[in-house]
Amino acid sequence: MGDMEDLCVTECTRCPALVDSRSRIVNGTGPEDADLLFVGEGPGATEDEQGEPFVGRSGSVLDDGLRAVGLARADVRITNCVRCRPPENRDPSADELENCRGYLEREIDLVDPEVIVTLGKVPSEHVIGRSVAVTKEAGDLEEVRIDGTPRRVLLCVHPAATLYDRSQRETFENAITRAADLAAVDGSGGGQTRLDGF
Repeated sequence: MGDMEDLCVTECTRCPALVDSRSRIVNGTGPEDADLLFVGEGPGATEDEQGEPFVGRSGSVLDDGLRAVGLARADVRITNCVRCRPPENRDPSADELENCRGYLEREIDLVDPEVIVTLGKVPSEHVIGRSVAVTKEAGDLEEVRIDGTPRRVLLCVHPAATLYDRSQRETFENAITRAADLAAVDGSGGGQTRLDGF
């Protein structure tokens, strides 16, 4: 499948620091026509090791959040702003985000999701292009143009935030619930039939 190749970055050396700190490039995972696309910041140690986004503790929180609204990880697409692990899990730099931006835009274009859910401050700011108070704005829907196409972006706190601050759990769950509702409501013929592949 040509599209699948387009969704995978196999070699890239644009960011010298990340080339040094990664053991592999971590590409997005999930259906190529998913209604929901989740965008994280970048791979951590576990993700770098396993080659898949959100497989550590944050991944468990995300899985639980999806399950609570009747979705499985296999129903959604999950990707990151940068596909290589930054050293010491620092935030990706502006240059690194910019270097990887084209890959993210191409993935958004090919998947063509109903809703993009940004997980945390870095992806939220990167995708909508302004500063974001993510705890306050979680659950808010923004309409932005990405590579010329209007997209709906739902802001969400990072799943890891719920591990350190219990009060964030409800914020996180509410945002996931809203994302699922939006994707289903505006899908053709209701969410379930689409998830079942009709």
